[in-house]
Amino acid sequence: MRIVDIREVTLPIKSSIRNAYIDFSKMTLSLVAVVTDVIRDGKPVVGYGFNSNGRYGQGALIRERFRPRLLEAAPESLQDDSGANLDPHKVWACMMTNEKPGGHGERSVAVGTIDMAIWDAVAKIEGKPLFQLLAERYGSGTPNRQVFVYAAGGYYWPGQDLEALKREMQGYVDRGYTVVKKKIGGDTLANDMKRIEAVLSILPSGHKLAVDANGRFDLKTAIEYAKALSQYDLFWYEEAGDPLDYALQAELANHYAGPMATGENLFSMQDARNLIRYGGMRPDRDWLQFDCALSYGLVEYLRTLDMLKDHGWSPSRCIPHGGHQMSLAIAAGLGLGGNESYPDLFQPFGGFPDGVKVEGGYVTLPELPGIGFEGKADLYAEMKQLGEA
Repeated sequence: MRIVDIREVTLPIKSSIRNAYIDFSKMTLSLVAVVTDVIRDGKPVVGYGFNSNGRYGQGALIRERFRPRLLEAAPESLQDDSGANLDPHKVWACMMTNEKPGGHGERSVAVGTIDMAIWDAVAKIEGKPLFQLLAERYGSGTPNRQVFVYAAGGYYWPGQDLEALKREMQGYVDRGYTVVKKKIGGDTLANDMKRIEAVLSILPSGHKLAVDANGRFDLKTAIEYAKALSQYDLFWYEEAGDPLDYALQAELANHYAGPMATGENLFSMQDARNLIRYGGMRPDRDWLQFDCALSYGLVEYLRTLDMLKDHGWSPSRCIPHGGHQMSLAIAAGLGLGGNESYPDLFQPFGGFPDGVKVEGGYVTLPELPGIGFEGKADLYAEMKQLGEA
């Protein structure tokens, strides 16, 4: 078997929202289709992937570097031992041929996007949901199809007042979420506290709020927020400072006893390892948000999970950023702690297959081959257009 083609299209996911650092008015992503010569139900198997929000489309890198390497490779060099399927690890190694160590910037997103499509194709060729394939190859053998999800929202947007913020969060609660997240750092500390208290005022007993600074703060401001936030029982305090400022993160742990979260903007196992070594993260309470779609894909994520195990961390402390079905499948197959969700944003790429409901903060993944994109009609309409071009 072989890869016949790799197709990319750059699509807008623009929205009139902002966090503490960026706005999303010109945000794009890359959608990729990996077309194989394997036939199922009379059609070629096509794997699909896309990069998470918060970065931009990767078309140039995909077209100029990574697509040519895969299409020029000898087909057998990308196959598993049976010769009937792709080996994602061999595909990854081919993509990274002639790439120097370090420099984990945009190329990690381009590789992660193609890697997602490769795993989708591999699981479809096997005729299994990706979560089942992962559980059999790398997990306990039995996936946990029930996955915790939280609702990410609470962005700053034009004309928003406290009542509008409360209506947004109430909508997430009404849809079954037990944890909601809002942004901080895009206003004054005093106004952010008002926003926090407005959200807390509508949350039922047993529900929690997480807050996210998107890396905005210097150490002084991060500590000021930590002291103010300590009065609340928050689910977590996320990404207070620059994601590579491990000294800031480590010092912050001396001023905030509650759970903290970070990692979504680390793009390699080595970056993740430095966070664990030097960032003062606490495996009994803190959360890790590495996103495979931004960090070289699942092949690299597996290395990251192995590293975490070596350092005494459980995969259950990982709740990936991104809100996409790839991380849902990884969570179910490899025992992660859950996944981010964007109920109303970045559509049609966020969310779940049609008919999947949030119940008590959890979703149950359906038995769909591959990642399950075909179960989400609006998303698959975009994918099918590219895959059958």
